[in-house]
Amino acid sequence: MANNLTPFHVAIPVHNLAECRKFYKDTLGFEEGRSSDQWVDFNFFGHQVVIHYKPKSNEELHTNPVDGKAVPVPHYGVVLDWDTFETFSKKLTDKGVEFVIAPYIRFKGLPGEQATMFFLDPAGNALEFKAFKDMKQLFAK
Repeated sequence: MANNLTPFHVAIPVHNLAECRKFYKDTLGFEEGRSSDQWVDFNFFGHQVVIHYKPKSNEELHTNPVDGKAVPVPHYGVVLDWDTFETFSKKLTDKGVEFVIAPYIRFKGLPGEQATMFFLDPAGNALEFKAFKDMKQLFAK
């Protein structure tokens, strides 16, 4: 794994720009960047996430089983350091975020052991945040 990661950029569809803007800014606490009446970009732990208006879809949430849990697909997020994960997950819990998968330790005692949590934004986009006590375990088999 490279020592110097570069920021990723991802653009995601939202059917209510104002509601999602409030969620990413106020609930998640992400700094807002540039915007228009069709999109808003955010500082997502140093990465650029842009919410773009798209009319609402009737597509249902798909999941795949991982570690006995129904993991939403697709999903996106960031690998955080352990302390940041704990602080962020507590902040989300305190703000009443409804988790698809509440914060827990996945693969406990196995290679790749990690803290993880999943929740949906107001448009139904699935987000995962995870952390490793040992970042060398990120791709462990």
